[in-house]
Amino acid sequence: MNQRSCAVLLTALLHGIGLASAAHAGPPVQNVVVLYADDWRHDTLGAAGNPVVKTPHLDRLAGEGLRFTHNCVTTSICGVSRASLLTGQWMSRHGCKAFSKFDTPFAETYPGLLRQAGYHVGHVGKWHNGAFPAQEYDFARSYMGKHWYEVNGKKVHVTQRNEEDALGFLRDRPKNKPFCLTVAFFATHAEDGHPDQYLPQPESMKLYADEKIPVPVNATEESWKRLPPFFDKANEGRRRWAKRFDTPEKYQTSMKNYYRLATEVDSTCGAILAELKKQGLLDNTLVIFTTDNGYFHGEHGLADKWYPHQESIRVPLIVRDPRTAKSKHGATNDAFTLNVDLAPTILAATGVPAPKTMQGRDIAPLYLAEKPTTWRTEFFYEHAAIRNDGSLPASEALVRKDWKYLYWPDAKYEQLFDLRTDPHEENDLARDPKHTAQLAEMQKRFGELKAAAK
Repeated sequence: MNQRSCAVLLTALLHGIGLASAAHAGPPVQNVVVLYADDWRHDTLGAAGNPVVKTPHLDRLAGEGLRFTHNCVTTSICGVSRASLLTGQWMSRHGCKAFSKFDTPFAETYPGLLRQAGYHVGHVGKWHNGAFPAQEYDFARSYMGKHWYEVNGKKVHVTQRNEEDALGFLRDRPKNKPFCLTVAFFATHAEDGHPDQYLPQPESMKLYADEKIPVPVNATEESWKRLPPFFDKANEGRRRWAKRFDTPEKYQTSMKNYYRLATEVDSTCGAILAELKKQGLLDNTLVIFTTDNGYFHGEHGLADKWYPHQESIRVPLIVRDPRTAKSKHGATNDAFTLNVDLAPTILAATGVPAPKTMQGRDIAPLYLAEKPTTWRTEFFYEHAAIRNDGSLPASEALVRKDWKYLYWPDAKYEQLFDLRTDPHEENDLARDPKHTAQLAEMQKRFGELKAAAK
């Protein structure tokens, strides 16, 4: 037994955790790489059936692992979702309401716990949780907010910079230690203050030049008017829609550049995976690709994220776990997995016990267990108000695959959608007498899950 295996066994015994529960998984995974894109919704992948965007490297990753088709975030905004990824906690517990430092000690995050367990730990790219704690990492490179940077007198795209830093980590790391690397891309996030919003690399401009990007069926003025009455032209989602999508020409330009940024991220993911393979590490490294939130592509007359609609809360999740049987490679799974599940999943895979403060669940039994695993069928969604001017109202929800209950606490306004017959959330049933019982049942369950999130 090597030194790390001894340490894992000792840690497990000290925490009173039997290893039998993980026996089906085989030995712990040695290394971890988290590929964490920005503002990608679940279908911004060729593997997810998107007819336009080209993501060959991530499609291949999905073919070598598993893709979760109903992965969601518990809060759809950059900073809060990143805090939930790190801590395995809902916003109500970790305390980050927008972009501030979360309340949970860094020692209780997955990077902090792995570093304590002897891992060489790195972070590349976007942070967005207050001041970047470089001292908590062995390799720390944090930057965000722009698509182009001046680096050593050279103009460098943010995704190029992500790639150079990630490869630097992998090539220069100590070879006698396991490692954990989080690559937090800024793309496909818009450069909000720039008139063009999305600024891909020049060589990408030939991509999608001859494509006509399909417009979603609910990207209409009628859909905008069906939103609650407090959605007006001052709403931030509507303001950003006007910057990106309010004319057919602007829509095509914005979406093509958005997809170009996505393909650039895919290329960098390919370079990272190639380096892992070159070093002989790919088959003892847990690789996860996911994103911080979904994204409105004009649906409901909106842009960006924040709200509990499907376009905003569903995000991609690909897991390439070396412990997975080859017969399951390329499979999809429709379980409700959440961003809060990834920290406990990473820790369980590496044999490091998760603290009791983590609220998510290890998702590995969904693809490693021989028998079906009992799993959640619903979850609580929450988003705080960002400003006090009503431009980004608070929202909460109880989300199921067949029904969704939305609550807007500032206005005390309820909505109810039957997702089986109304997948685009256009027909609010909250005031329909035929659905009084359904509303009451979901109100009750909503309250229970909200209390449990604290």
